[in-house]
Amino acid sequence: MGNKLSGKDLIKLGFPKNNSINIALGQINRYRKREKKESILNEAKEVLLHPENFKMHGTWGKVAEGLVNPVQVKFNQLRSTRAPFSIFGENEIDEQAKFQLYDSLKLPVAVKGALMPDAHSGYGLPIGGVLATENAVIPYGVGVDIGCRMSLSIFDLPASFLKGKDHQLQAILKDNTKFGMTETHKIKADHDVFYRNEFDDIPLLKRLKDKAYKQLGSSGGGNHFVEFGIVKLDNPLPEWKLEPKEYLAVLSHSGSRGLGANIAKHYTYLATKQCPLPKNVQHLAWLDLNTHDGQEYWLAMNLAGDYAKACHDDIHRRIAKALGKRVVVTIENHHNFAWKEIVDGKECIVHRKGATPAQKGVLGIIPGSMTAPGFIVIGKGNEESLNSASHGAGRLFSRAKCKTSFTQSQIKKVLTDNEVTLIGGGIDEAPMAYKDINKVMALQTELVDVLGTFTPKIVRMDR
Repeated sequence: MGNKLSGKDLIKLGFPKNNSINIALGQINRYRKREKKESILNEAKEVLLHPENFKMHGTWGKVAEGLVNPVQVKFNQLRSTRAPFSIFGENEIDEQAKFQLYDSLKLPVAVKGALMPDAHSGYGLPIGGVLATENAVIPYGVGVDIGCRMSLSIFDLPASFLKGKDHQLQAILKDNTKFGMTETHKIKADHDVFYRNEFDDIPLLKRLKDKAYKQLGSSGGGNHFVEFGIVKLDNPLPEWKLEPKEYLAVLSHSGSRGLGANIAKHYTYLATKQCPLPKNVQHLAWLDLNTHDGQEYWLAMNLAGDYAKACHDDIHRRIAKALGKRVVVTIENHHNFAWKEIVDGKECIVHRKGATPAQKGVLGIIPGSMTAPGFIVIGKGNEESLNSASHGAGRLFSRAKCKTSFTQSQIKKVLTDNEVTLIGGGIDEAPMAYKDINKVMALQTELVDVLGTFTPKIVRMDR
């Protein structure tokens, strides 16, 4: 027998002449092609005899599923009626974003939806869209940047600490933050997240581990940032042991880097193959959580979320060390993710794509723009919004529109007027590209209470 495994070899072992052979060959060619044919055939025998033991196995899981309970691929029509929904700040939201939500509410798996006041159109679910589904996860309902999140570190230092330290603080940001596709830290940090089983058990993640290790503590391009600013605490929580005054703080915004992007791409492709939908909603293809791919995506998504948190933790650790000061309070939240939550009495998968979790008593941070305040909030647990709030001010101008609408000198003037120093940052992130955060906050008073604000002063972004 030749060295390359063929379908005939598997049929000889007793595999049924169906799609499980193609799946097996696909997985082996993708992840195991350097291994000896003999050892793979021995494993294949075991899979054939006891497929139930291999349901969550990296290489053989899909094959085992094909032998025991094959995924039924059928074209899904949309329902003619929408699942119930609520829209907050309806007059501030573009029609296309609303139509994207309406389409998602007609999915056979949709249970309930909501649109936040910062919403604008995106791929699949609109940005600012929240969707609860039944036992199904939509990779594009989570988004490409899985676990994109906010993290705020408050130091027990008065705001006046900033005075006259511009150059020192700019240098700290330049030396301790990395942005974009190519920049990484020279001295790498280790983290518990790299010792998680998923990196060994899921072949796709095994291949991405090195990249994730290199990119730890770095931020992406676009609207990702790390900034020094002033936190004004109006209603600090007693456990913070901080008086209601102004403090120095660091705020960061970024996600799971190349790791999350690759997970999103891979499982979106699998979802579109397993869940064909009409062309206008094909980005909303879902994975059934009872399938191998659905389970695998769920594990990979959660890993990417924890990795995104690890990146923020590393950024804040480096900055605190350079400052020589201790962080006294950290407030953080994901805003691109899916969670298992109870909706109207039953467990659902709640996708928040550009929305802040706002369950009763849950803390979050909603940023404005580089010249507008962000808000430290505590959730009210409003079920109409699926326990969610906005994730920022929301865009008024698309990235392309910014490039034709604004000039560098206009941006400079707005920055000077607001006493903000910017390192990096393109025209597509002009402060004027965003809605008025104060108006957005006024439209969600029934979703969150405000505990304080964060005003940016020295902002670092990708160039």
